[in-house]
Amino acid sequence: MTPRILIAPDKFKGTLTAMAAAQAIARGWRRARPADRLELLPISDGGDGFGETLSVLLEARARTVKTLDAAHRPIRAEWWWDPRRRLAIIESARIIGLARLPAGRHHPFALDSYGLGAALLAAAQLGARRCILGLGGSATNDGGFGVARALGWQFLDDRGRSIEAWPQLDRLARLLPPRRRRLFPELIVAVDVQNRLLGARGCSRVYGPQKGLRPEDFPAAEAALCRLAAVAKRAGLPDAARQPGAGAAGGLGFGLVTFAGARLAPGFELFARQAGLRRRLRRASLVITGEGAIDNSTLMGKGVGELATWCRNLKVPCVGLGGVVVHSEKMRRLFMRLAGLLEITSPENARGEAARWLAELAAQTARQFGCRDHLLV
Repeated sequence: MTPRILIAPDKFKGTLTAMAAAQAIARGWRRARPADRLELLPISDGGDGFGETLSVLLEARARTVKTLDAAHRPIRAEWWWDPRRRLAIIESARIIGLARLPAGRHHPFALDSYGLGAALLAAAQLGARRCILGLGGSATNDGGFGVARALGWQFLDDRGRSIEAWPQLDRLARLLPPRRRRLFPELIVAVDVQNRLLGARGCSRVYGPQKGLRPEDFPAAEAALCRLAAVAKRAGLPDAARQPGAGAAGGLGFGLVTFAGARLAPGFELFARQAGLRRRLRRASLVITGEGAIDNSTLMGKGVGELATWCRNLKVPCVGLGGVVVHSEKMRRLFMRLAGLLEITSPENARGEAARWLAELAAQTARQFGCRDHLLV
């Protein structure tokens, strides 16, 4: 029987999309084992690239929307539409992503998520009955304040004055809802982290520094988001601040549950369900996955670690290919083999010619399995 190889990597951040990584692995594998049957399934855990990966899987059409980035600059952002399912797929990084902004130019106190709300409105106006929104890679830390304002929520202080910037939320006294509170019958938000909104493991302290928050900014950020959560709870809105994933994308998880009626879902579980992953794994002889760094964070809910866990539970051998690979006992229990680009080339080559060297790494790995017609696993 011809071996079936499921090639299912996540992105190699900063160098290769998940699809580009899958194609590179396939090219290398075919050089060494041309008789194997290859199936390509780029994966995502809800972070950067989730929308595009899911759109390919569901054959949704790309569309663009005029909106604003996190600094309120006009942009045209891509999203995806499946008219048959009346399904919209939106990715926050495409609109309010950190990568869209010049490095170091904008402080998070001056950024918000308003542009994402405008994209949600555009999808609703097109007639979407269901929306899947991928969080990850955002530049914002506003707890969904901007999204809520775009949807028509008003934030007032104790003198009835409108609050226009999220750091001023420490003065929040009252919320005024829009006429229409729910844009979609179903809004599913894919999260790639399980952090709550507030505290030592909340969005400000854990992810704020990579967006430009300094330690001296933490008290003001925490006070603003704490007040937002307290006033929302007092108004009878969902008490979402402690929900796992509420801290995703600078508190967007919290804001979307509270102000848009969203449901949070672990990104990889959502992807796996849409992809029919269990069925694909059961017919595979071997799974090859990978990402830029296979390390301890891989085992903390990230897509590659989750896929390897599925493989172990279904007794399907799994190989991990990465840029950087950390070998440990936990890794050895999940992956039958691990290999990294830095084991065969320099960091400069791994970054500058990632596709070429990933293909070479895949070819070398394939040759280790021996004969062309059988997998020696």
